[in-house]
Amino acid sequence: MEAAAIPGHVLRLIEAEVAGHEIRSDGDRLLLRDFAQMRVRRPRPVTVNFSGGLTQICYSVTRSNGAYSVLYLPSAAVFSLCVDSVFGPVDIGVHGPALACFASV
Repeated sequence: MEAAAIPGHVLRLIEAEVAGHEIRSDGDRLLLRDFAQMRVRRPRPVTVNFSGGLTQICYSVTRSNGAYSVLYLPSAAVFSLCVDSVFGPVDIGVHGPALACFASV
């Protein structure tokens, strides 16, 4: 997939996930509300740090809450929870659906 097409692809993935999320409790409603408040309008490329000194271009999904943010990893086609650092976002190995990553903190 061309880099220019990735932001639109990420938005479609997120919209489908949110639309398909079952609301069974107040917790589900709060999760969707909080996720909507933290979502970025347009995913942007971000350099993410990985173990072993590797870096990769990923795409922002949520703004940082001061400690964590959710990004999309195009090479693996998954979302990732990243911790903020002085070196930029660091992948901490929490991967999967965007809402699950977001809800894990």
